[in-house]
Amino acid sequence: MRLLRVATCNLNQWAMDFDTNLRNVKESIARAKAAGASVRVGPELELTGYGCEDHFLEQDTTAHAWECLKDILTGDYTDNILCSIGMPVIFNSVRYNCQVFCLNRKIIMIRPKMSLANDGNYREFRWFSAWTFKDEIVEFQLPIEVSEAISQDTVPFGYGYIRFLDVSLAAETCEELFTANAPRIDLALNGVEVFMNASGSHHQLRKLNLRIDSIRNATKTCGGVYMYANQQGCDGSRLYYDGCCCIAVNGDLVAQGSQFSLKDVEVMNALVDLDAVSSYRASVSSFREQASHRTNVPFVKVPYKLCQSFRSGMIPTSPVQIMYHCPEEEIAFGPSCWLWDYLRRSQASGFLLPLSGGADSSSVAAIVGCMCQLVIKDIEKGDEQVKADALRIGQYKDGEIPTDSRELAKRLFYTVYMGTENSSEDTRSRAKRLAEEIGSFHLNVPIDSIVSAFLSLFETLTGKRPRYKVDGGSNAENLGLQNIQARIRMVLAFMMASLMPWVHNKSGFYLVLGSSNVDEGLRGYLTKYDCSSADINPIGSVSKQDLRAFLRWAAIHLKYSSLAEVESAPPTAELEPIRANYSQLDEVDMGMTYEELSVYGRLRKIFRCGPVSMFQNLCHSWCGRLSPSEVAEKVKHFFKYYAINRHKMTVLTPSYHAESYSPEDNRFDLRQFLYNSRWPYQFRKINELVQEMDKDGKWETPAEGLQTAQTGAQGGGMGVVSAGSANPSAGF
Repeated sequence: MRLLRVATCNLNQWAMDFDTNLRNVKESIARAKAAGASVRVGPELELTGYGCEDHFLEQDTTAHAWECLKDILTGDYTDNILCSIGMPVIFNSVRYNCQVFCLNRKIIMIRPKMSLANDGNYREFRWFSAWTFKDEIVEFQLPIEVSEAISQDTVPFGYGYIRFLDVSLAAETCEELFTANAPRIDLALNGVEVFMNASGSHHQLRKLNLRIDSIRNATKTCGGVYMYANQQGCDGSRLYYDGCCCIAVNGDLVAQGSQFSLKDVEVMNALVDLDAVSSYRASVSSFREQASHRTNVPFVKVPYKLCQSFRSGMIPTSPVQIMYHCPEEEIAFGPSCWLWDYLRRSQASGFLLPLSGGADSSSVAAIVGCMCQLVIKDIEKGDEQVKADALRIGQYKDGEIPTDSRELAKRLFYTVYMGTENSSEDTRSRAKRLAEEIGSFHLNVPIDSIVSAFLSLFETLTGKRPRYKVDGGSNAENLGLQNIQARIRMVLAFMMASLMPWVHNKSGFYLVLGSSNVDEGLRGYLTKYDCSSADINPIGSVSKQDLRAFLRWAAIHLKYSSLAEVESAPPTAELEPIRANYSQLDEVDMGMTYEELSVYGRLRKIFRCGPVSMFQNLCHSWCGRLSPSEVAEKVKHFFKYYAINRHKMTVLTPSYHAESYSPEDNRFDLRQFLYNSRWPYQFRKINELVQEMDKDGKWETPAEGLQTAQTGAQGGGMGVVSAGSANPSAGF
């Protein structure tokens, strides 16, 4: 038997923080060696951090990466272990995203990435070029400082594999795992047995199974050992890299790291039987036939052995049960870990949240509470880094150690209920009970006097005092009165976040948390520069339906029982007066249900539908429930308000990315923000289609493929609501 112990890792890197990144890389190599591994792979661009973005255009970034690599090579880190280290490399004035293979203080080979990720949140073509030469490996002249330090002038550079005396290994980098013509196919046919994937893959709800399936299928089809490494944590942007490093052998997972964790370094290893790979491949006649007339791939020959011979007690690692989190757990743990990284790296002293007692702000509060629970659990497990961060952020005295999540929350989490005469006792009491369950420092702050001061000033200036619509006012008056309440809350929240630590004799400042969800952003159902304007927002890319499911889960599993009552309450902004015959409701104001919004969002972004194609799809999906004219009115109503409010996305608070139909304008959903909200051409086409369908008098049965958007929206309910003429929070 040829036995090879391999190691992969999750690293919590921070873009441009070379000290932290280098320390984590060194620690992961040390742990891999301590486990007896002969091969170690790390995440994509691990020395710089994946999220450097336009910093990659700076020569300094690449130069610092070489300096860090030199530091590793001049120590004993690579002694007797093959290490793949991710970093940018400039060759012939072209920048490449590379894996650098090092062994025994030498660089064996540099493998540039061939298929760049350039959709969704990824912009790799902005900073890198893809390596397109498959038929040769060229010589790369090492930087003079590195060359002198390791006594090596050049290194093989390009696409190929490394042939050792007893095993052949090769690289894939992140996106290459998912491409149709993946490099591993030709490499496997050329006898490569071990594949090392350095990845920078971010979290998205319900995405992990796709990644795991791709890794398993990669080795199930061609046989082999697949080592997958990933970043884990917030490296300075909206993304949370969700780790889950793993090792697969012939279609089975034999090691899996955590998806969500507060750890800076996590290393997984496995003892794999390479003869089992050879046997697996030889048993498949089609593989043998294709390998017999393969296209030769260039390689680098290294006269060195990596494998161990079989001896008593050495047993290859057995397959493990794959761990998947349910969506509710993903919402709890992903944003919690993201918030902790942001908090400890921003040097802030805590968070402040305007807590209204509604579903969205209560979800954010529960996520912060979950963060505190995770911190305490890791401290109990002996994580010294988490402990040190908690002691610093919580400003504990010498000898004090955090032992209770509620006590920790009291130190670093302020919640503020900012009520007006339009607020109900129900939301006020729900906010207070939830704050008590979490342990936050809670304040009840009436703001009627501030609202009145603004209105008095306005009346002094204009001679007019606006009234709510229920009291006979116009839509403009109604909207203005609602918006001033919302914006006062934003100003007061930031004031308290900067001054409350001073009030309590604490140093630092608090970060203001936002609480608008992805559906409200898509529809524009929020006031520009209200409490949705904050420092960061952990739920800005989570749908209302998913948040309600999370609240039900958190009421039980996080032991915040008041969330059950929050979830069951109808969503309301509480910005208009409550009357015996009138109570403001979100879905009535929007003219659509949150279930419908999720359907619209998925069709618009994931299925790339404009108004006409969305109408056509929904005519199939909602066949038998709504007539074509009713579907048309819903689609036109959505696109009208989407267009009117798109400008709000340009100032949307930086939000945790979790949903594939996020309207986030900064980098994920790039569109104009000034529209002709009448959509004259598109709506005219819809009207023509409605007339044709009404004339024909018949409907087609729903097409199976068109149900996906509704299924993804967890039902896509069809509650019909009126299009409220007052559009609270839709104004500038």
